[in-house]
Amino acid sequence: MKNHKTNKPLCLLMATALLTSMLSGCTSAADNAGGVKEEANAEPDVSKFLIAVEEEPDTVDFQCTSIHYTIAQNVFDRLVEMENNAHGSAVVLPSLAKEWEVSDDELTYTFHLRDGVTFSNGSALTASDVLYSFTRLLTHPDSCNQDIVDVIAGADKLQSGETDQLEGFKVLGDLDFSITLEEPFAAFLPCLSMPGASIMDEETTVNAGERFGIDPEWTIGTGSFILWKWNKGEGMLLKANKDCWNGAPKCEGVNLKFMSDADEISALFEKGELDILDLDGLGSVADKYLEDDSYKDRLFRAHPVGITYIALNESIEPLNDVSVRKALQLALDRQALLDSSLNGKGEIEQGIFPHGLSGYNEDLAEIAYDPDAAASLLAEAGYGDGFEMTISVKSSVSSWEKPMMEDVASMWDKIGVKATVEVIDEAEWMKLRKSGKLSCYEATWTADFNDPDNFIYTFFGNKENTTFRSLCYPREDIMERVSDARAIADKDERIKEYRELEQTIIQEDAAWIPLFSRIRYYVKGERLGGIKASWNGSVKNNYRNMTIQ
Repeated sequence: MKNHKTNKPLCLLMATALLTSMLSGCTSAADNAGGVKEEANAEPDVSKFLIAVEEEPDTVDFQCTSIHYTIAQNVFDRLVEMENNAHGSAVVLPSLAKEWEVSDDELTYTFHLRDGVTFSNGSALTASDVLYSFTRLLTHPDSCNQDIVDVIAGADKLQSGETDQLEGFKVLGDLDFSITLEEPFAAFLPCLSMPGASIMDEETTVNAGERFGIDPEWTIGTGSFILWKWNKGEGMLLKANKDCWNGAPKCEGVNLKFMSDADEISALFEKGELDILDLDGLGSVADKYLEDDSYKDRLFRAHPVGITYIALNESIEPLNDVSVRKALQLALDRQALLDSSLNGKGEIEQGIFPHGLSGYNEDLAEIAYDPDAAASLLAEAGYGDGFEMTISVKSSVSSWEKPMMEDVASMWDKIGVKATVEVIDEAEWMKLRKSGKLSCYEATWTADFNDPDNFIYTFFGNKENTTFRSLCYPREDIMERVSDARAIADKDERIKEYRELEQTIIQEDAAWIPLFSRIRYYVKGERLGGIKASWNGSVKNNYRNMTIQ
């Protein structure tokens, strides 16, 4: 049996240091299980809140969204968290689970929860809350994150309605439980660090019904902040949860303003009414902050773990011809695209796994810009006169994306490919993509957890996944290897297999066109201290460590 115990001296030292910088927390609330302390109910001073901009969500139910996770990351906690250690390697750290053991066959995980953890309403955290959270994740009609826990034994029967019990989850006591998987899955623990795996208060959430994720009163977590107010169309207020389990956050609260107009956001920052200015998506408005030396000392740089790519649907002619797909790869000057769309703020990528991801291969061969070779490949494939195709752009893309795809179309035009860029309503675009009917589109995938599985299995793990992304990759032998790699226990062996698969899928089969990973810049307001990016380049899950002077 493999043990993960925090009482081992070295592990304790590392985990304590990392947890101190990573987690917000709260002093022990074991003596407060009967209700929330008066201090938590006191009206806070909103002028001392950190102010940031947020896109307004339709729901903050983290099981039912794949986009809006700010509340999950700040109001809720998970069994484990991920962070980079001093050497830059991703490590899984204890959170609500203080320790765990893994069986020798890599199938059963036995977890032990921290004693004295309470939700912000004073209810004690127990193993039953974890069971409820995972059962709801698998059975909620609007859930879109089932794949986090669908590897648990019996998950398929629970989802299909054959049973109302999750066979692989056993409650062993108030604070102890075991989870048995259908088959070994090396990335199971990293999966549990995802926002969608956040833990709910069973009693409150059951009583909330559809109010959970919509009404702050019924959206209760164990995290550093409490969802206090949600003013539709205006913003959200999160107040510090000073009775939380691992120490109070360093600021009194967070004021999230719902805004999207770049000029209005910039004006608010200039008036000192915004503490973090995210330059991503501000278009040309961002240039003055990057080019004006007066902001130099206030710029904060982060490198999100993600990749912008162009999908090519292999079920549609002539994209089913590998020579055609390779020609489309070679015809693109990807550095020019990065320069024109994002002022060069990024890194050119060559495969599936981007910079910063565990398993990233810096030795992967470069996909060259060679339009002459591209034209030759088209001629050899019987398309010397070119062909017509459509690039589908969803209506909600950032300001730089449609112009970039128009540049892509211009580059393809030079080898005879007539690509038309069409803008489609987001709902229709998603419907077509999920059904495998988009022939070509551009998108960005950002890591949910730091493991290659989060990329390669998501897009190329099985027929359903590749169809869902409108890639329609046909090689069942390769998809079977991708699926089998999840069970490889030896990390080095698994990374070796993933790199070979990446080479085959992208460089030999040209299943998509990797473009770049992006570098993100923030400008700090005069009051802000303690800004820090997490392993995935986000600052939103580190509000707990920021201070307001």
